[in-house]
Amino acid sequence: MPRIVECVPNFSEGRRGEVVDAICDRITAVTGVRLLSREMDADHNRAVITFIGSPDACARAAVDAAEEAARLIDLNHHKGEHPRMGATDVIPFVPVSGVSMDDCVALARQVGEQLGSRLKIPVYLYSYAASRPERQNLPDIRKGEFEGLRDLIGKDPSRTPDFGPNAIHPTAGATAVGARDFLIAYNIYLNTTDKEVARKIAAGIRFSSGGYRYVQAAGFEIADRHCVQVSMNLTNPAKTPMFRVFETVKREAERYGVSVTSSEVVGLVPLAALSDVAEYYLQIERWDRKQILETHLLEAETTAGFLESCAARTPTPGGGSVAAYAGALGAAMAAMVARLNDKKAEPGPLHDLIAPADALVGRLAALVTKDAQAFDAVMAAMKLPDNDPDKPRRSDEAQVAATSAPLETMRESLAVLELARAGLEKSKASCRSDAGVAGLMAFAALESAYLNVLINLPGFRDPKRADEFRRAAADTRARGQALKAEIDALLATHFKP
Repeated sequence: MPRIVECVPNFSEGRRGEVVDAICDRITAVTGVRLLSREMDADHNRAVITFIGSPDACARAAVDAAEEAARLIDLNHHKGEHPRMGATDVIPFVPVSGVSMDDCVALARQVGEQLGSRLKIPVYLYSYAASRPERQNLPDIRKGEFEGLRDLIGKDPSRTPDFGPNAIHPTAGATAVGARDFLIAYNIYLNTTDKEVARKIAAGIRFSSGGYRYVQAAGFEIADRHCVQVSMNLTNPAKTPMFRVFETVKREAERYGVSVTSSEVVGLVPLAALSDVAEYYLQIERWDRKQILETHLLEAETTAGFLESCAARTPTPGGGSVAAYAGALGAAMAAMVARLNDKKAEPGPLHDLIAPADALVGRLAALVTKDAQAFDAVMAAMKLPDNDPDKPRRSDEAQVAATSAPLETMRESLAVLELARAGLEKSKASCRSDAGVAGLMAFAALESAYLNVLINLPGFRDPKRADEFRRAAADTRARGQALKAEIDALLATHFKP
């Protein structure tokens, strides 16, 4: 499983498209990051940008984006409906796959430290990353906004930041950085210009004043549309679904003689959340979410898309990624064999191999992306101007990363070979062919990754460093060849032509 993090930074700019363009350009310039969406709201004067990638890539993109925002946004001249305390107001990290919440907490701390030391912006950790209980809730940290925090920071001990100077940045303010679960930013519009109606409804549904546990809400006037808005964050849409919030706001609005005109989602929304809404309103009998067409299309597209990318006239994904993919397939087969040997009432002879096999699937799958990103970094370093003082360092770092990835694939594939051998030794007869496939795929991965180590060695400026990689790869290959010989012998015993 690849290690993927989602980052959803909010910036205090919703009217100047060129500023948001510049911030997005800094994000997309980072290798390994994919921009998913950008939303701008002129009334709120706020932009929400969503991107995903590896943890390290997302951390770098977040810091670069905050640097650009600090350069282009001056909060002294910022006005909008949405509360804010920083040019980069909030940077949340959300675990997507192969990454735990603890990993995202560590990422938040890493980014917070860089914002404080590099950009001199005070940083407050929030949600799961909060350093103290009273900072778990973002609205509590943002209370008073930029102007209020400017007066209190450095004087009120409760407003001392976790990172950076104990003083407000004169133009960029302060930033909240945290780790959180996936949330839905959901707004409902009402056909009235009375802001108090929206505020009273928001107070009735948000958790802090007695409402739903997983709802944060506020009421705003949307002058350009001549209406008001109940603006919400649904912090756990599985436990407080969209339809329940919508129906509650609708009923509360009727008490004041107004009605809902429309609603909107800001940013991305999980398919499961929309399925909840469809199931609630349509009341479909005998419904199974496997009936959703796109679910099947996405499953098929995962493999087809990778094969298409490999066949394209682009250098990545290349042989290193294919080697890692082959290793992941071998690990998956080893996990399957171990599970099929379990008995209903008790663990089977290979039960203890399930957890390590699953872990190998995840690590090798992550190497598919890691190898491609490492090669992209080599190409990026090569394109730097020769007079760039940073080019030698960037080139050396990229070369090490591009060689480390296939070496790591070799070592992980060696571990898969050991699981495959155990499968052939202990598995029931009906699973031995699958155990053999696990071993053959793992050996193909190891040999393929070995070629990718060798092809990178001439790019090293330091011959001693190149020799270290050469020896490590040769040693791993020799151990793999010995295991392959044992697997071949077992296959010859179990399978006769």
